[in-house]
Amino acid sequence: MNALFIRKHTRRLCFDKCLKLCREFSKQTRQASNGAMSDRARRICLVGSGNWGSAIAKVAGENAIQKPKRFISPIMMYVYEEVVDGRKLSEIINTDHVNPKYMPGIKLPENVVAIPDVVEAARDADVLVFVVPHVFIRRICQSLKGNIKSDAIGISLIKGLDSSSEGVSLVSKVIEEELSMPCHVLMGANLAGEVAQEMFVEATIGCTVTEHAPILKDLFHCRYFKVNTVTDAVTVELCGAIKNVVAIGAGIIDGLECGENTKAAVIRLGMVEILLFIKTFYGEVNKEIFFESCGFADLIASCYGGRNRRCAELFARTGKSFEDLEKEILNGQKLQGPSTLHQVYKTIKEKDLIQSFPLFTSLAKIVCEGQTPTTLIDKLKDHF
Repeated sequence: MNALFIRKHTRRLCFDKCLKLCREFSKQTRQASNGAMSDRARRICLVGSGNWGSAIAKVAGENAIQKPKRFISPIMMYVYEEVVDGRKLSEIINTDHVNPKYMPGIKLPENVVAIPDVVEAARDADVLVFVVPHVFIRRICQSLKGNIKSDAIGISLIKGLDSSSEGVSLVSKVIEEELSMPCHVLMGANLAGEVAQEMFVEATIGCTVTEHAPILKDLFHCRYFKVNTVTDAVTVELCGAIKNVVAIGAGIIDGLECGENTKAAVIRLGMVEILLFIKTFYGEVNKEIFFESCGFADLIASCYGGRNRRCAELFARTGKSFEDLEKEILNGQKLQGPSTLHQVYKTIKEKDLIQSFPLFTSLAKIVCEGQTPTTLIDKLKDHF
């Protein structure tokens, strides 16, 4: 009992000491750095620590160590506090440097400090990296409002759309409006497990402020995580969100055992409707963006891997709901495809454009209205 008591309190003291040092270091650097953002090292806060959040924490943490003139260590990571095997998740991350619930077996850099209070984690940050499920973004922003630096910038890694009583919004725009700061986006063929294992991947940053682009690229670009920057952030974000809808279609095809040719048709037709959706609701489309990682590459990766495809396959095979499958197999992770599909379908219905989006409409009727998955095949045959 005495040994257990000492171990627990030693960990608590280590965490408290670490947090105290972080606060003192932030205070000193805040006093010392009054130059423009491009002239000084920046403090980073990762808002989120799930599967994708843990993978990107590994990338950002390593870059902060390797680029001390660009980024200040330690970097803070907001962790929604949970208990894993009798220990607090933040305690495990700060002492063992692993996230056993969402990214088991992957060592996190020791300069990544888990903080279970989002306001405390973000207080002194120059760059906030948002990587939480999209359903939580408004609540997170409400907590942060008035509690971040006036010149902070954001970048969203969230592949989903926000829905409110006023309609459907881009997550980056919600962050900008709620927190009065510029928010850019990073999307791409980035399956979290492969990133964490340092398998080579690409990503696209959509950045509308020229001076922010090199800062954000330096934060993520490394030997196994290749980053390109473009200025069309809207197309980048919408590709990242709506590809999950197409991944549901691909998963249903897998569940029906229709073969790779049929799946390829879903992918092609899905890209046609993504293009049309962006053009219809957001203006002219820069088609070159679709040849970036956020376009075709992300769509293909999601339709052959990823949680939305996997759950959609089981949905077609078992008849279980996406809600039940999420609880059964995702270990606390969230699906973004079904809610994005619902939001896309609501948008096209309100504009009386159902006939223009037969794939999205068919998937919505299957997922949201209970039609049998086999009806998807007939829709594919009738698609333009």
